[in-house]
Formats: sequence, structure tokens, C-alpha cells
Amino acid sequence: MTQKNVMQLVGVNKSFKAADGTARLVLDQVDFELKEGEIVALLGKSGSGKSTLLRIMAGLIPADQGQMTYRDRAIDGPVAGVAMVFQSFALFPWLTVQQNVELGLEAQGVPAAERELRADAVLELIGLAGFGGALPRELSGGMKQRVGIARALVTNPDVLLMDEAFSALDVLTGETLRNDMLDLWEHSKISTKGILVVSHNIEEAVMMADRVIILGSDPGRVRCEVKIDLPRPRDVESLEVRTLIDEIYGLMTMRHVHDASVGEATHHLGYRLPDTDISRIEGVLDLLADSPFNGRADLPQLAQETELSDEELFPTYEALSLLGLATIDQGDISLTPLGSRYVEADKQNKQELFGQQLLTHVPLASHIRRHLENEANGSLAEAPLLELLEEFMKEDEAKRVLEIAIEWGRYGEVYEYDYHTGRLTLPDGDED
Repeated sequence: MTQKNVMQLVGVNKSFKAADGTARLVLDQVDFELKEGEIVALLGKSGSGKSTLLRIMAGLIPADQGQMTYRDRAIDGPVAGVAMVFQSFALFPWLTVQQNVELGLEAQGVPAAERELRADAVLELIGLAGFGGALPRELSGGMKQRVGIARALVTNPDVLLMDEAFSALDVLTGETLRNDMLDLWEHSKISTKGILVVSHNIEEAVMMADRVIILGSDPGRVRCEVKIDLPRPRDVESLEVRTLIDEIYGLMTMRHVHDASVGEATHHLGYRLPDTDISRIEGVLDLLADSPFNGRADLPQLAQETELSDEELFPTYEALSLLGLATIDQGDISLTPLGSRYVEADKQNKQELFGQQLLTHVPLASHIRRHLENEANGSLAEAPLLELLEEFMKEDEAKRVLEIAIEWGRYGEVYEYDYHTGRLTLPDGDED
């Protein structure tokens, strides 16, 4: 029997204006469908437009191009049958749990008595019976997210969109809440006909979804899809699940070789530097070089060993690949000869190697260094650099990228930075 589409997107494009007024493409020709009776997980690094895509589907923001339909009707504003759960809980701190849950019903004009009955029922369903009178500050993170989910479910949504709904929670709490949601879904305790989960967590995606869609970045476009036919509940330690996790790790990390947009982006100033720091880069290198890995590791196994999330590790893998310290292929990571030299080097030689690789492979760092060498006083304000980056990305992203470039450059002794004046300078001894 053919499953009916609940939501469908065809050829969706979305751009945001940079500081200079030019359009920056965030989503490029995205095709997507959510069918009745399925859970779909959406994976992709920062910059892939996952959250933007969810907001388009919910009718919160318009697309620039393409067709968006819900139950064969065009999406041209907020969709009554669609509810959304946010990573940040998004609770009103001055309202009780009961009042927070009733908000959506109140907006729909539901009478007070019915609102109370429906809120009580969904709070019991989600495991919060007796907490209706509590304020958000009195709740744990997991309980706050249960309130966020209850607020979405109380409207009896046809489609549930979950934007990193479990990522702000500790591992055990997130896993418990995820399993509770799957139990409600599997036993038809909720009216929802389709769920879309945006996640950074590959294991979470495999444990929940019937399909996993991977987005490329800058701009976001659908790169591949993995169908999962395993019955739920799934055993995370089973061979079938571990094989799927390995496969998706491999597909996620293939971007270094096969994602043309990223390959091109690394060669200009608009490349979105991976959000990781020196200590994490060196920590992963040291772990990779040590026993039992001895220079080569399966990425899921390395993730277990580090006890870091995929959200933390994927930028680190990207940085290692970018700097030529490791290579990634089919879900495995291997030290390069340079990476092995780096691990064995003393701190001074580490910094020297890092600086050399930074100037060779990171255009923003070489741009800063070149301009410093051309300035008579060997000094450069950060403001023009931020303006330059804002031609390619949003203001907050530009600030983050510059902060990373500054941290990496200071460690590699490529340039210095004065946090009081906001100026970059050549290191002592390099002025001449």
C-alpha cells in the first residue's frame, strides 16, 4: 500500500541577505517528502540549513522559490496541523507548566475548561502528572523538554517537527525521553501521523527514523538518503544498528572528498571554519595515535572512547582533515604522516607545524597575515575583517568564524590579538 504524503517540498530555495545586501543562499533546490506513518531524521553540519528548512515547513518563514504543500494544500503561513519542539525548551518562565502547555490551545480559542482537561491528559501522557502548578525554574532540563513536547502534543498535531529536541539534555535523560516518545508513537497514543527530527546525533537518528536524510552545506542541499527497515524498538548494540551507524558516519564524512560545495568553500574567505578548539583537536590526535587505535580508528568507536557528541566531534574531524593532520574515508579516520609527526613533536614544534598548515589551508588566516605584513605598523583592526566575512555569512556566524581564526592563529604564532583593543598584530620578532 502506497503511503500518502503529509508534507512535500519541491525545488525549495532560501537566501538571507548579508550585511552588504547581497543574497547568501542557505537552501538550494531541496526536495523532501514526509509520508504518513513515518519518522524522518535530518542530519547535517552547521550551515546546512536544517533549522531553516523546519521553519519553512512550519510556515514560520517563506521560501524564496519552490513548492511547499501540507496535505496537498500550499503552505503560505503557519500550518494548523503542524507543531514544533525546540532545543531551547522555549518556555515562558513566569507561567506554570499548565499555563505553558495551554498556550497553543488558548491561541486557537479553545474554551478554558477544555484547555484544562486536554492539558491534564497530555501531562499525564508525557509523565508530568502532578506538575501542572510548577514553574519552569523548579524543573530539571528533561522535565522542561517534556513540557515543550506536551505543549506541542496538546494541539493534536498531524505533523511534529523536532529541532534538536534532545541535544540540550544529558545522554541518559535524552535517551529516556526519546524512548518515551517512540513508545507513544508505536502504540498510537498520539494523533501525529508524521515526525521530522533534526539532529546532530547519528545514533539517535538510526534508533528513531525510518529514513535518514543527509544535507550538504553552504548551501544546504539533499545529498543522500538512507532507508531503515528495522522494527522498533531497536537494540543499539545489534549488528544491524551498528552497521547502519557506521554507514551514516561514512556518508557524513564523505563531504571532505565528494561535497563540491565544501571543497570550493575551503578555498575562499567565506569558508565556515569548523567550530572546534585546539585542545579538542590535539585530544583527538593523541587518542588516535595511542593504543588501541595506533593511528587509525572507526569513527563510532572513537566517539565512544572520547565520550563526546557527534556535534562536538564532526567539526574536529573536519579541522583535522582541513589541516592535513588526518584523513577520513568511509567512516574511518587515519593519522597522516604529518599528523604522526605532530603528535610526537614538543609544544614549540607543534605550534610551528600548526601555523604552517593554517597559512597553507585556511584562506582567512593567510589573508590576515598578508595584510598585517603589508601594514606599516603591523596592526589590523578586527572590524574590517568582520565586515568582510559578513559578505558571506550572518553577523553571528562571522563573529564565530573570526574568533576561531584568531584562536588558531594565536596558537600557531601566525598573529597576535589584543582583546582590549580588538586589534591583530604580527607576533614579536616578525615585524621586520
